[in-house]
Amino acid sequence: MFCVMIMIMRIDRLLCEMNIGTRSQVKDLLKKGLVTVNGRVVKKGDVKVDEKKDTIICQGKEYTYRPFFYYMMNKPAGVVTATKDEKDSTVLDLFCKQMKQTAGGLEGIPVKDIFPVGRLDKDTEGLLLLTNDGALAHRLLSPGRHVPKKYDVRTDLPLGAKEAKLLEEGVEIGEKEPTRPAVLERIGDREFFLTITEGKFHQVKRMFGAVGLKVLSLKRVSMGSLLLDKNLPPGQVRELSKEEVLTLCSQI
Repeated sequence: MFCVMIMIMRIDRLLCEMNIGTRSQVKDLLKKGLVTVNGRVVKKGDVKVDEKKDTIICQGKEYTYRPFFYYMMNKPAGVVTATKDEKDSTVLDLFCKQMKQTAGGLEGIPVKDIFPVGRLDKDTEGLLLLTNDGALAHRLLSPGRHVPKKYDVRTDLPLGAKEAKLLEEGVEIGEKEPTRPAVLERIGDREFFLTITEGKFHQVKRMFGAVGLKVLSLKRVSMGSLLLDKNLPPGQVRELSKEEVLTLCSQI
């Protein structure tokens, strides 16, 4: 949930955590008198500030320290779910690009601490949560919590009643145990919603493969209480509302 504790820290550390600059850059900003706290110019990095009360202005822009950030991405196909990759574009690359365009820059956002919660395959689209809240991520991904994840699935062939029942009751995919019971909703002859409460490697594709079907496209539409914003185009990012964060945290 949103943090309510009071944080007292050095101004130089706070500015670094807020991605205002590197240590040397922040030191230079302070030295030049470009940082004020409550209207008073601060030139020393060891000055302590209260993130809940103090007004911090750097180069004419006001910043408010926040311990946690939460973003929804409509992940497009072709992007890998990682913070960095030597070959492919990552969701963090895309995040930074979009935030520069929509938020005017990355200042104030702790980019080095932002990470994707869970993994979507390179060719899988849809809802992806990015945050720096490790405790929330742990709860969402913990196998024992059985957080539901809903996918829009399109297959190469129709699904028979017998095969549908197998998916709902649990199917063998080469693991020690069959998959947990799932919820299957038919949208069309070859399109379905599948809700699972696990996160095994390539699980949805392997489940349909176990009943003789190939997944042609896969899109996650929800995770816990968080629903993919239908107005968010593929590749775009938006910050979660306070209500979305509170609801997500309270249900797990």
